[in-house]
Amino acid sequence: MENSTQESHHLRSENSVTHESPYPLYAMAVSSSPSRHHHHRIAVGSFLEEYTNRVDVVSFDPDSLSIKTHPGLSFDHPYPPTKLMFRPTSSNPSKSDLLASSGDYLRLWEVQENSIEPVAVLNNSKTSEFCAPLTSFDWNEIEPKRIGTCSIDTTCTIWDIEKNAVETQLIAHDKEVYDIAWGEARVFASVSADGSVRIFDLRDKEHSTIIYESPQPDTPLLRLAWNKQDLRYMATILMDSNKVVILDIRSPAMPVAELERHRASVNAIAWAPQSCRHICSAGDDSQALIWELPTVAGPNGIDPMSMYSAGSEINQLQWSAAQPDRIAISFSNKMQLLKV
Repeated sequence: MENSTQESHHLRSENSVTHESPYPLYAMAVSSSPSRHHHHRIAVGSFLEEYTNRVDVVSFDPDSLSIKTHPGLSFDHPYPPTKLMFRPTSSNPSKSDLLASSGDYLRLWEVQENSIEPVAVLNNSKTSEFCAPLTSFDWNEIEPKRIGTCSIDTTCTIWDIEKNAVETQLIAHDKEVYDIAWGEARVFASVSADGSVRIFDLRDKEHSTIIYESPQPDTPLLRLAWNKQDLRYMATILMDSNKVVILDIRSPAMPVAELERHRASVNAIAWAPQSCRHICSAGDDSQALIWELPTVAGPNGIDPMSMYSAGSEINQLQWSAAQPDRIAISFSNKMQLLKV
């Protein structure tokens, strides 16, 4: 595709599958390993302004296009989980799945066929009875024993979950760190309320590379997505902005594209798991937009190639390699799987 003027087509709601929860939803994760009968597990976390929250693991049956709930696959979670993630595909598939959650601490849970058991609570605070909440984390796909967390206390912490021990902790930014993403086995990036995207290499912990800063000083960057199909590219979003900023780490400071067709703040972004040129964004305008990045951006900006209108503001978005033809979104008390 040489230019960026194309008609958007609408993803049809009759091709979507909906799970309705008793409570508002925020965190969401899609398992990379199918469970029994080749159903896909999906974890959803509640967003209740109280201590006790809930995580449910449901399963999507692609044959009957239905989502099934399981009474045993549900557990109480302290505070709303800020993120949920299943263990990346491992070389030795077992009957159980490992699920991680962040909130007050990083927690690991074993998801079996009919029950969920807590495995570990990873807490790096040795002194205080208080903890600095974790805003997000990312599981290293190349070395799945590593999970990187980020916190409002300006740090990123790299955990070795096989030893339940901290591998390293870095003061990553000048203000709260809002998201973290792995690029390689020992390379990760983070975004912060200080408005910067920084890349860190665990082999050289003293230095980081700033590859982007908000055009308006101190405009927080909220989310970061690293393109796993082409590690030169990242995407980030600014607080209260309708823009998705696409970065090429070879040319710091200057975005290679800015996607500006949302009509309200963008809340979530995800690169396509099977293509290096496609990305999905979702926001407060109740729209999920799929974009194809052109080789040359036209003078009038880039239009999305397809769009979906949800019932209300979309909080969260997942595009899983386990089901590349489905995008999972959450809005209000619903989780919906869209057919791409």
